[in-house]
Amino acid sequence: MSLGISADHAELGASLRSWAASIDPVAAVRAAEGDPLASFSSEWAALTSMSVPTIGLPASAGGGGGSALDVAVALEACAYALVPGHVLSTATAAALVPSIAPELVSGARVAVGLGDVVLDAPGADLFLLSSSSGYVVSSSGSVTPGSPLLDLSRRCGTVSSADGTPVDLAGGLVHRTFVTFAAAEAAGVARWCLDTAVAYAKVREQFGAKIGSFQAIKHLGAEMLETVTAVEAVAWDVASAAFGSDDLQWAYSVDVAATVAFDGAVRVAQDCIQVLGGIGYTFEHDAHLYLRRALALRSLAGTSSAAAASLAGRAVAGSRRTLTVDLGGRDAAVRPHVASLVASLDRGDPRAGLVSTGLLMPHWPSPYGLDADAVTQLVVDEELAAAGISRPDLKIAGWAVPTILSHGTPEQQERFVRPSLLGEITWCQLFSEPGAGSDLASLRMRAVRDGDGWRLTGQKVWTSLAQDAEWAICLARTDPDAPQHKGITYFLVNMSSPGIDVRPLRELTGDALFNEVFLDDVYVPSDCVVGAPGDGWRLARTTLSNERVAMAGHRLGVSIEGCVAAVGPDPVDRARVGHQVALATVCSLLGVRTTLKALAGQGPGAESSVAKLLGVRNRQEASSLLVELLGPSVVLGGAEAEAAVHEMLVTRCLSIAGGTTQILRNVAAERILGLPR
Repeated sequence: MSLGISADHAELGASLRSWAASIDPVAAVRAAEGDPLASFSSEWAALTSMSVPTIGLPASAGGGGGSALDVAVALEACAYALVPGHVLSTATAAALVPSIAPELVSGARVAVGLGDVVLDAPGADLFLLSSSSGYVVSSSGSVTPGSPLLDLSRRCGTVSSADGTPVDLAGGLVHRTFVTFAAAEAAGVARWCLDTAVAYAKVREQFGAKIGSFQAIKHLGAEMLETVTAVEAVAWDVASAAFGSDDLQWAYSVDVAATVAFDGAVRVAQDCIQVLGGIGYTFEHDAHLYLRRALALRSLAGTSSAAAASLAGRAVAGSRRTLTVDLGGRDAAVRPHVASLVASLDRGDPRAGLVSTGLLMPHWPSPYGLDADAVTQLVVDEELAAAGISRPDLKIAGWAVPTILSHGTPEQQERFVRPSLLGEITWCQLFSEPGAGSDLASLRMRAVRDGDGWRLTGQKVWTSLAQDAEWAICLARTDPDAPQHKGITYFLVNMSSPGIDVRPLRELTGDALFNEVFLDDVYVPSDCVVGAPGDGWRLARTTLSNERVAMAGHRLGVSIEGCVAAVGPDPVDRARVGHQVALATVCSLLGVRTTLKALAGQGPGAESSVAKLLGVRNRQEASSLLVELLGPSVVLGGAEAEAAVHEMLVTRCLSIAGGTTQILRNVAAERILGLPR
C-alpha cells in the first residue's frame, strides 16, 4: 500500500520499503537510544546512495526532478521502516530553499527550525533557522541537544549564534511545508501499525481461537483501517496541492492534514499496542517506537484543534477544497460525442433524452447505457454539469435494474428496464424482515410452487416507498432444507397483487417513509423469477462489473454548511466545526482516490468501504453539532430549526440502513484486512 495511486508511486513506495528494511533502521535506533548527539550517519549515507534526499530537487541541479507527491511517497516508505535521522528536515529544506541543491547532492544534512525547536539539529551540516528578520541558511551554529525523550529515531535541539544567508520565505511557509511532508510520515507510521496489528491478530490465539476472529478485535481493526485510509488520503492531497498554482488550496489542505493526520497516527499506534496486548507494552517490541514517532510529529505540527479552528475560519470565508480529476487528455476521443448527445437533450424535460441517449446511467450496458468506462463516465458528468442538467434519482430502481440487466431474461429486460429509467415504474425492496436485518440470509419468507408460479407468504419490514411502488424486488426462501445462504430465490413482485398489505411505520422523525409489508399467499408467475431458483443470494449481492464512477465535488454537505454559517467566534466551537469540515473533505478525497484508481484500471480498494463508514459518521456528527450551535432557540421551532432537527433525526438511520456500522466493520475486517471469521 502507498499513499500514492499511480503505478510509479506504488513501485517507488514498495522499492523503498524493501530497501529500508534491508538496512535495519530499527536496530540503529535502538543502538543510539541513550546518545543525545546521535546523527545516524551510516543510515544517512545509505539514504544518500539511494538519492532519497534529492528526489524533489530539479534534475538540472542533480536531483530526481520529482514533485512534492514523489517526495511524500518516499517519506511515507521511510517512515514505515522507521528510518532515523535527517530525512524529514532535509526534504523540508530542499523544497523551501532550492539554492542549497549543490550541498544536498553532496550529501549535506539539514536541520530546520520549528519555533523554538530545531529538528535534527545534532549532526546537521546546514541549518534553516528563523531570525529577527526572517529565515537564514547557516553552515554553523552552537547546538544544544535536547534529551531523546520522545522520538528515539530523531534528535532535536536548539541553535544559537548562527549567522547565515537570508532566504525569502513568506510567513507560515516553513510550517506549511513541514506539515505537508510530516503528514506523509504519519501515513507511513499509521500503515505499519495497522499491518503489525492485523498480522498479530491472525496468529495470536486466546480461548482456543485466533484473536482476529473476536468481534472486538475486528471492530478495532476496522476502525484502524478507517483512520489509516483517512490519513493516507489527506497526506496524498496536501502533497498534491503543495507548491501549486493555488496557494489558498494548499493552505486549506494543510489545515485538513494537520486536523486529521497526526491525531490519527497517534490513535492507530495506540490501538496497535492494544491489539498486541502485553507484548506490545514491552520495550523489546517496536510498536512503542512508532508511537513515539507519531507523538513527536504531532507535537511539532501543532494541535489538531488549532488547525481545525483555522480550517473553520477558511470555510466561513468561503474556501472549499476544489477537487478535480485530471484526465490527462484521455477524454479527447469521447468528449465530442458525449457533448453532442448532451446538446440534443431537452433542457426543460431531459429525462426521455437521457434515457434514449444512454446518458442517464452511462455505465450500464447498451442499449440502456453506454458501456462507459471510467473516463467516459466522468466526461458525461462534466458535460451534464456544464449544461446545467441533473439526472433524476432512480432510487430503488438503481438497485433492481442492474440485477435484471445482469441476470434477467431478455423478456424481463424489455419489460422492466426502460420503463424504470423513464420513471414509469417505481420500485421497492422486500429484503429485510423482523428477524433478518443485517443477517439477511436468515430470512424466513417462504415461497412454494403453485403450478407455473410461486406462492409467497411472510412479512417484510423497513421497506421504503412500498406505499407508492408498483413493483418490488423480493427475496424468499424456496428450499427450507438448504443451507442458510442457499435455497433463496430472487422474485419480482407486482405490488398490486392480491394478498399484499402495506402498513406505514412512523419513524422517529414523525415521517412514514418505511413500511411493513405482509404477503399472504401472493402469487408470482415463474416469468418473474430472476435467475435460477435458489440462486437469489448471489443475485442480491450482484453489482455490475463497471461500477459507477462519480465526478469530484466541493460542497461539504447540508449540515456542515449549516455549521459553517452558524458558528461564531468561539475557538472551541470553531474547532468542532473544523473537525467536521476536515472529515467531509476526507470523504470527498476518498471518492476522488477511488475514481483515480478506476481510471488506472485498479479495482475498488479500501477507500470505497471506508467512505461509507466515515460518511455516515460525518453526517450524524455534523447534524448533531448544528443543532447544538443553534442553541436554546432550536426548541422554539422555525424553518431553520425544523430543518436542522429533522436532518439530525433522519441521519440516525444511516448507521443502521444497508447494514449496520458494526456489521460493515466486521465485513471490512474480514474482506479487506483478512481477519479470520
